Amino acid sequence: MGILSRASYIVRSKVNGLLNRAEDPSETLDYSYEQMRDELQNVKQGIADLTTQKKRLEIQQRRLEENVEKHNDQAREAVRQDREDLARRALEKKKQKMNQIEDLESQIQDLQRQQDQLIEKKDELQNRIEQFRTKKETMKARYKAAEASNRVSEAMTGAGDEMEDVGRAIQRAEERTEEMEARAAAMDELQESGAFEDAMSDKDQLDRELEEIRTTGEVDAELDTIKAEMGKDEGETEADTADTAADTETADVDPEAVETPDSEETDVSDAELDAELEELKEEEKS
Repeated sequence: MGILSRASYIVRSKVNGLLNRAEDPSETLDYSYEQMRDELQNVKQGIADLTTQKKRLEIQQRRLEENVEKHNDQAREAVRQDREDLARRALEKKKQKMNQIEDLESQIQDLQRQQDQLIEKKDELQNRIEQFRTKKETMKARYKAAEASNRVSEAMTGAGDEMEDVGRAIQRAEERTEEMEARAAAMDELQESGAFEDAMSDKDQLDRELEEIRTTGEVDAELDTIKAEMGKDEGETEADTADTAADTETADVDPEAVETPDSEETDVSDAELDAELEELKEEEKS
């Protein structure tokens, strides 16, 4: 096989594959049905034309028969008038018309046979068209059912092109969500570790830890003052003094080694504080 032959074969195979994928059996069946109906219409038109031609010959035959009768009457009249020559001429014309009538009869018979054959073929073609129409509708229904079943199967198994696109979209959404969740967790971790400074504050992590220690010491000192004013016993004062000394030692520790308490554990709401104070007042009254 030469190069041109191979190239032609490949092109034909590619085109055939494209046509097979683009072909819709329902449309093909409908087109074939319409073609058969057009052929039936052509046969009917041929029968009509043939019948018309036959009718013209029959009309011409009747006119010739009338002329034959006329020439026959002319010959009789010429004989009565003793005009044998005229009678002979009339009979000669009669003979010519009769020959023409015989030819017309032969042609009419041929046309009649053709007409009968066409009518028989027309009936056969019409029956085949009706059978094809029934089969066509059945095949179209089967094709539609198979197509619907195939779409459902592809949707359930995810094998179709559309479901493949949906699967890729879900996968991309999951990857994007996981990325955002990881980024949010990273931001929280960095913020808790102090790697990111507060944008609204000009203090770094060390300054904030030192300030927290100073605040704790001031609160403890104020608490000792309140206890002294309320006349707490010496034992409680010594315990408080020991606690204060411990807090002072803690203040001398490297700030970076101090653990920052969780805000949820150190912060006490106003409502809880008021409730505890109310309980103390009730105990003093009792």
